[in-house]
Amino acid sequence: MTTNSSVSPNRIGAIFRLLRIVRVASKYGLSRFLKLGPGRFLTPVYWLLSLGGNKSGNEGVRIRLALEELGPVFVKFGQALSTRPDLLPDNIATELTALQDAVPPFDGAVAKKIVEASLGKPVTELFKQFDLKPFASASVAQVHLAKLANGTEVIVKVLRPDILPVIERDLRLLYTLAFFVNKYWDQGPRLRPVEVVKEYDNTIHNELDMRMEAANAALMKRNFKNSDLVYVPEVYWDFTEQDVLVMERIHGTPIRDIDTLKTKGIDMRKLAHDGVTIFFTQAFRDGFFHADMHPGNIFVGDNGQYRAVDFGIMGTLTDEDKRYLARNFIGFFNRDYRAVADAHIQAGWVPSHTRAEDFEAAIRTVCEPIFAKPISEISFGKFLLQLFQTAHRFEMPIQPQLALLQKTLLNIEGLGRQLYPQLDLWETAKPFLERWMDEQIGFAAFREKVRTEMPNWAQTLPELPTNFHGFLDDVRELRKYSAKQQLSLTSLNRQLERQERSRRRVWASSLVFITAAATLGLLFTGLLSPPAEYRDWWVYCAVGAMFASYVMILGKPR
Repeated sequence: MTTNSSVSPNRIGAIFRLLRIVRVASKYGLSRFLKLGPGRFLTPVYWLLSLGGNKSGNEGVRIRLALEELGPVFVKFGQALSTRPDLLPDNIATELTALQDAVPPFDGAVAKKIVEASLGKPVTELFKQFDLKPFASASVAQVHLAKLANGTEVIVKVLRPDILPVIERDLRLLYTLAFFVNKYWDQGPRLRPVEVVKEYDNTIHNELDMRMEAANAALMKRNFKNSDLVYVPEVYWDFTEQDVLVMERIHGTPIRDIDTLKTKGIDMRKLAHDGVTIFFTQAFRDGFFHADMHPGNIFVGDNGQYRAVDFGIMGTLTDEDKRYLARNFIGFFNRDYRAVADAHIQAGWVPSHTRAEDFEAAIRTVCEPIFAKPISEISFGKFLLQLFQTAHRFEMPIQPQLALLQKTLLNIEGLGRQLYPQLDLWETAKPFLERWMDEQIGFAAFREKVRTEMPNWAQTLPELPTNFHGFLDDVRELRKYSAKQQLSLTSLNRQLERQERSRRRVWASSLVFITAAATLGLLFTGLLSPPAEYRDWWVYCAVGAMFASYVMILGKPR
């Protein structure tokens, strides 16, 4: 006997999952977030499910507790939201940064089977020692200690079994909730909930591939090769697959254990400033930064060197982003609010019709109260947040990568001042940014740009004869076309004269280009050595001649 039902098991599961969310939200007095549009008809359900609930205390705290009770996917979502303080009230954003995704571990025997299935060999062949007892556990994966055949201590990070269906199920539900928030809440369009869930969707799927984290760690390790500031563990690629990651085990003191660090004689002032230097180096030199630098992911060696772990969440910045940020920070340091306003307008992040004077006045209103505080209390992270909120009033769209950086800067600031309460970020940040800007717009940057473009010029030079022959073919085609259309002799001669002038221009410009390029090459190789005071003048003249002749070559006849 068969039963016809219009409700599939998947849909029934979704309904029960939704009811559980309603129950948890009501328990913590968060029903107002659910009473959107059609949801208002569920008011009796809210009242029934909220009996005995906890509706007291800070709303941000209650949201954090609710997400923790809903489980790992929602904890991860809350952590992702914490990177978007531009979208949330301060009290909620602050609490979300405190979310911890520590969850009960799964059976070590199951982890052993996953490792063996992924790497294709028994654990006894892969490792000299493999500890079945989990060393650490999180929402997506857990960590086991092991030793390689040569005795090297490693950590084995294993993806949770059957985690993907759970994540896909909850993601579908999050998309549904985001749709209703966007449609039925007056603040929905501004918060862009569907886009936020989509951004989280990409992040969580990246975390489900251990190879992605391994690649992030490898890149950061190359960026800080032989650095005294920070050590990044080695990735063992032969033992790394989609659901298993093997890395060098890091030893050190957790950075939150300040008393132990002091007992070991670590210079706390230097440690705090080194953290700031590491952050700005990652952001401005590399454009690739560790975006999850909370105390649980940082250890300190006995020599005072930072040691980082967990590279699942990384941020990236383009050259345009870096210039924008540097100009804003330097303008802020110098209290030059017009420079801050111009940085936004020139970057195209506020409409070109924006009056710089109005924007400058709004920024001054934000910044001047900050300078009324002692330097040790000034937060650049909060400055960025207020700057973004001000720019939003002038129609600046949300920039997710900058919000992620701002969240990371807040973490670094908070950590630095826990280590050394008198931390002066100006002392480290301002010289770093001024030096970086000099490297970007000074002669050193110009020389590096020329050196970078030389291969392109070298590729273009051999193509000049072919391009010239193509130009002559165009002349011949023009003659045929002119004859076919029975143009007047006067008109045809005029066209041919123009072509002849263009031909001479191309020949002359090509000669100038080749001569200037050869001169530049001799200058950089040292075969041509004019007096030092004239060397820059030679370089500028050669590059200027190359640029002008190149424009002339590409010019079309009229």
